[in-house]
Amino acid sequence: MRYGRRVATIVNPDTLAPPRGYSNGILLGGERVLFVAGQIGWDASMKVADGLTAQFALALDNVLDVVRAAGGQPEHVGRMTIYVVDRHEYVREAKAIGAAYRARFGGHYPAMSLVQVAALLEEGARVEIEVTAVLPAEAS
Repeated sequence: MRYGRRVATIVNPDTLAPPRGYSNGILLGGERVLFVAGQIGWDASMKVADGLTAQFALALDNVLDVVRAAGGQPEHVGRMTIYVVDRHEYVREAKAIGAAYRARFGGHYPAMSLVQVAALLEEGARVEIEVTAVLPAEAS
């Protein structure tokens, strides 16, 4: 897959089940690695959005704000970990969550993990997302 001058190679070995909505691995070139801390679905005033899908969308926006501030774009994200407090709720809202994801990332699917946790630190938070991105070298 080619993104401008950068090349991303999707790694989905035939020995694994075909992924749906993510890549098993993604190999990105570049010189700068960005680790984005877990972002929850709240705004700049620290108000948590209502409902899982709204929180998921806002958490993605927050992640992408960090990526863009560092000079990257959604396609530079190589790994995403999603923490949810209720996997059944995630499954119930998967269609709307998928639409929110595609509105921000299009058809770019980094290596992803979904983890159910007992709770998140912020009261009312239902989801937290962290990513690792490989960004283009800075222009000199």
